[in-house]
This record gives sequence, C-alpha cells and structure tokens, in this order.
Amino acid sequence: MLSVIILAAGKGTRMHSSLPKSLHTICGEPMLFHILEVAFSMSDDVHLILHHQKERIKEAVIKRFDKVIFHTQIIEKYSGTGGAIMLEDKTPIPTQYEKILILNADMPLITKNALAPLLESNHNAIGMLNLAHPKGYGRIVLENHQVKKIVEEKDANTKEKEIKSVNAGVYLFERKFLEKYLPKLTNQNAQLEYYLTDLIALGINEKINAILLEEECFLGVNCQVERARAEEIMLERLKKNAMDLGVIMQLPSSIYLEKGVSFKGACILEQGVRISGICQIENAHIKAYSVIEDSEIINSSIGPFAHVRPKSVLKESSIGNYVEVKNAKLQGTKAGHLSYLGDCEIGKNTNVGAGVITCNYDGKNKHKTIIGENVFIGSDSQLVAPINIGSNVLIGSGTTATKDIPSGSLSLSRTTQTNFENGYFKFFKKS
Repeated sequence: MLSVIILAAGKGTRMHSSLPKSLHTICGEPMLFHILEVAFSMSDDVHLILHHQKERIKEAVIKRFDKVIFHTQIIEKYSGTGGAIMLEDKTPIPTQYEKILILNADMPLITKNALAPLLESNHNAIGMLNLAHPKGYGRIVLENHQVKKIVEEKDANTKEKEIKSVNAGVYLFERKFLEKYLPKLTNQNAQLEYYLTDLIALGINEKINAILLEEECFLGVNCQVERARAEEIMLERLKKNAMDLGVIMQLPSSIYLEKGVSFKGACILEQGVRISGICQIENAHIKAYSVIEDSEIINSSIGPFAHVRPKSVLKESSIGNYVEVKNAKLQGTKAGHLSYLGDCEIGKNTNVGAGVITCNYDGKNKHKTIIGENVFIGSDSQLVAPINIGSNVLIGSGTTATKDIPSGSLSLSRTTQTNFENGYFKFFKKS
C-alpha cells in the first residue's frame, strides 16, 4: 500500500498571476487536479501540503476530491520542500502507509504508467531525468550507481553543473527513513531552506536508487511559457486518444479539446473546432471553427462557425453558420444561419429561419421559449420570452411574437407597407 504527498505550498511567483500556480489550467483542468487524479488512482491516502492561498486551493479541491487530507506548511519556521512535510518537531506528517510517494503540484503531465518504474523499487528511490540542457534542475551525483547526493542549481559548483542527470522532483521513501533523517535536515544553503533533496546525503549509508523516468511526463511548470508547453503535450494526448477511438480530425493541429470531452460513434471534427468543459459528442459532424461548451451533441451537425454554449442538448438536429445556442434543448431541429436560440426547448421537425432570435432577457431576468413540433419560423422573427408556441405552427417572416401561439395557427405580426411615389427623388432632391 502507498501514501501520496503532493507539495503545493509555493507562491509560483514566475507565473505573474494572482491565481495560485497549482490552479492554473491545463486543457480545462487545474494542474493540481491532473495530479490528484493520478494520486487517487494509486492510493486512498493522499495528502496535500498548502500554504500560499491555502483556503482558495482547498475550496477548489474539496469540490472534486473530498478525501484529500490537507496540511499547512509551517513555512515561517521550515521553508522549502523538506520543511513541507515537517511537523512542528521536524518529524514527518502522519501517513497511513509505510511507503510514501512525494510529488510536486506543478507536474500535470505525470501518469500512473510513468511512475511505475519508481514504484517498483524495493528501496528508497528518486526519479531521475537525463537532460541535454539541465539548467535550473538539481543535479544527481552518483557513486557506484547509487545516489550520493543531490545538489540544487544555486548550490552547485562548476563541475556539478556539467552533470546531465537531474532530479525529476518525485521521491519514494519508507516512513522509517523519513523519521530517521528528516529531523536532521538543516537550512544551511544559499536559499536558507530545508531541502528534501538533502535527505539523500544524510542517508548516504542507506541504499537509495536513482530511477530513470520519461522526461515528457515530469516537466515542471514554473512560468506561463512552461504552462503553455505542458498544455500542448496534454492536448496532443487527448487528440490521439480521440483518434484512437475513431474520431476523424481534419487538420488536428488546429483543434482544441479539454479533458472532459468524450466521444462515441462516428464523429468528424473539421479544422479550428474548439470543444471545452464537460461535453458528450456522439455520431456528430462538427464543422469548421465551431465552438462547443459543456453540452451534448448527439446525431447532429454543427456549424461551420456555430457556437454551442453551456447546458445545451442537441439531438438529431442541424445548426449552421453563425447560429448560437445557449441552455437550449433541440430535438430534430434545423437552424441554418444567423440565429440566437437561448433558454429554449424546440420540438421535432421544426425549422428556424435565418435571423430568428429568442429574446430571453428583459434586462432583469432570463425567460424561456417553448416551441412544439412541426413548426416553421420565418426569417427575421423575434420570439419574446416567456412564450409558448404550440405544434404545427407557421410564423411569418418578420414577426415579433409577444404572446403564446396555439397549435395549428398561422401567426403574423407586420406593419403595413407603404410605397411613396417619387419618394426617392423627393428625399434626395433630385429631378
């Protein structure tokens, strides 16, 4: 059995943001959530170390991961990664199991499979990466294939800076090892911090393995450039997973997906498509440059240049150019172009003409539009909610409907057209 400790107490100064670093998103989810998912896939004893903006992080985490055990780092007394897992008396925080995996909260690309080589170690172990350009990383000094010490970049001498083997920032320790050596940690270094890596030198007589890990999965995020790079990698994973399920993507490099998007059946995504939030896409054709957020699209065609906003469900429907739907339920509906359908329910075999608007907001409140089956709504009509339109209804072009329309009705609302003879010439004062 395994306990997992995630370090998330830092400020993330280089992000230049008021948002805690661990809550910056990667493909729609906070970085920390990606790591917590992996942690809970391996353990039922997950600990999160907080300090900077701890209440904000805790509030976000607890909505999704209610079994996390929270700790606050005593940073005024014990700063640094070593201090993160210390109690007041410098003993390690309590854990349920003897085997303890320690992760950083800024590694959103970690996977369970990537951690497997480390977890298979029968001894205390640290994750190691071999980097062509190791600047900024702690160097791993090996002796007879065992870890002698880890030297942080700011404390490394010229020779040590030439080492290509670096600390991946993940550790596997036995609890008895931490109980023995954590109280012996000091902050005698350039940063005046308690380094978790200094445990290696203290435990030099213990067997500590350096386990080579896959570089891509352990990229740290310390600035916006690194966050963007991590998101690119995560996005490629998501798109590959979708295509492995049979999703057809035209120009995949232009398509954006988030982690909460699921696909089923025959799906086609054309170039420039963006699908975010929690979405179910089933047997659907999403045409170029369409945007879908937190919605269900089933047996339907969307776009091009359509916008499906949150809480929408489209089944057996087709919406086209510059149609926007929001909190809408469409069943067997066609809306070809230039319409806004918000806070509405539309029945089967209904055709929505160009320029139709559901006027759902009165300046104070949102109101609903209910439309039945077999309804034809002429172009440039406005449906002023709240309004209920029955089935088998024909609404003439240019109608502004402000009252309910009974089933079987023809509804017209137009002013009389007047033509003024020679009006053009009189207006422009031409003979």
